[in-house]
Amino acid sequence: MDTLPIMKPNYVFILVCCILSVSQATVAAPAASNGFRVRGVNLGGWLVTEGWIKPSLFDAIPNSDLLDGTNVQFISVTVGKYLSAESGGGTILVANKPKASTSEIFRLWRINETTFNLRVHNNQFVGLNTTNGDTGVNLVAREMTPGISETFVILRNSDYPNLVRIKASNGFFLQVKTEELVTADSKGNEGWSDDDPSVFIMSSFRQFEGEFQITNGYGPLMAPKVMREHWETFIVEEDFKWISNNGLNAVRIPVGWWIASDPNPPKPFVGGSLKALDNAFLWAKKYGLKVIIDLHAAPRSQNGFFNGGCRDGSLGWGIDSLDQTVGVIDFLTARYAENPSLYAIQLMNEPVLWDSLEIVMEYYKAGYKAVRKHSSTAYVVMSTRMGIANVTELLPFAAEYEGSVIDVHLYDYGYTTVQDSLDFINTYYKDTLNAVTTSNGPLSFVGEWVAVWGVENATKEEYQRFVKAQLEAFEVATFGWAYWTLKNVKNHWSLEWMIKNGYINFTESNSISSHLSI
Repeated sequence: MDTLPIMKPNYVFILVCCILSVSQATVAAPAASNGFRVRGVNLGGWLVTEGWIKPSLFDAIPNSDLLDGTNVQFISVTVGKYLSAESGGGTILVANKPKASTSEIFRLWRINETTFNLRVHNNQFVGLNTTNGDTGVNLVAREMTPGISETFVILRNSDYPNLVRIKASNGFFLQVKTEELVTADSKGNEGWSDDDPSVFIMSSFRQFEGEFQITNGYGPLMAPKVMREHWETFIVEEDFKWISNNGLNAVRIPVGWWIASDPNPPKPFVGGSLKALDNAFLWAKKYGLKVIIDLHAAPRSQNGFFNGGCRDGSLGWGIDSLDQTVGVIDFLTARYAENPSLYAIQLMNEPVLWDSLEIVMEYYKAGYKAVRKHSSTAYVVMSTRMGIANVTELLPFAAEYEGSVIDVHLYDYGYTTVQDSLDFINTYYKDTLNAVTTSNGPLSFVGEWVAVWGVENATKEEYQRFVKAQLEAFEVATFGWAYWTLKNVKNHWSLEWMIKNGYINFTESNSISSHLSI
């Protein structure tokens, strides 16, 4: 089967359908001798911000369309061509490209609502050239770390905010003198005419709305208030009671690496998420729920997504991040090891294909040891790499570690008909889970799934059939499953909405056939 692109808002999953040999697969025993399996829900968008889950969180940020990581392009109004980092970086800026590609994209690093660094394709920053006797008015993209010379103010026209001027650190505006000569030596003027070489048309796209963006966007004065109010209101004790009363037995809680430095995490992150996690454990114990702590955002980002704590889409996690990442796991396990609700620690969420398998396994080995240093009973969840065709690549490795779990995320919104979607679930979903579920290997877990698909205007009954098919497929998963997510402004992404509106019912019976009213 061809590769199927699957879209989760603001970033892309690649779910590769591959030929799996499952004829010898034997379903392992349940995760516990009493037959316990996770029937859980993710508390997404709570302790790791995802703007698409609750967009209103970003409403009060000034210039909220220019957050960290936003991709911008600039067209000179005088020459009608794109501002560009020649060769993608390492040399001068020009304005000679009639069409935009990678060299014409600038990623924003936000300093405040009007002041930014501009990062180019090769990860260098645009700045004034002050070397070798240069007058400091010519523009280059050379520095890997931004300084004062790499700082720019974007001034927008109040009536037409896509018209901008860009002021350099020398106090002058950028202007396009010729297609090959861009300088910072214009004083600007009062008008915004199309013959002014200091005026650009700015367009923005690929906006990031994660924890870095919201905290840096609000800044050090407002961010603590906004985030603490969110943590105290988005998920509350009553939610845990409701989860328990509706046939679920666990919560998977995404956290970011900065939680280990609470109450004084590195800027721009703010303290308070650890207190919220402490509350979650209190509530879980009170209402009989198990907790899976999921390191959703690793230091320097393991996947380049905003939900990985990334600033601008760069993937920086690697060998030099291992010790810090293991330290986070050590901190979290030590803190909650004695709490009876701690069920599992997920070492890292969704590493991508470009993360070296050897480095991922090296980290998983060290992370497992960190968990076992404090707990002999907590399960250790290891995510498969996103985009990998061979979903079994971790099986021999994970089989060496007692109490290990393999997490595969299963999403389907690539098919546009009901039957195609059901067929996909009955083939790929089941084949995938059979492949990673063996009698002598790690337990298998669907850490994320959702009742969202590509069928437009589907009826309630069709949604119910879709959910039922998924749950039947997930019966193979020996560790269990967790819906993504509890609350969401998009109805079908919200398990709370799905249950309250009769799409799913987990309370009638433990049997799959009784989960749904159809």
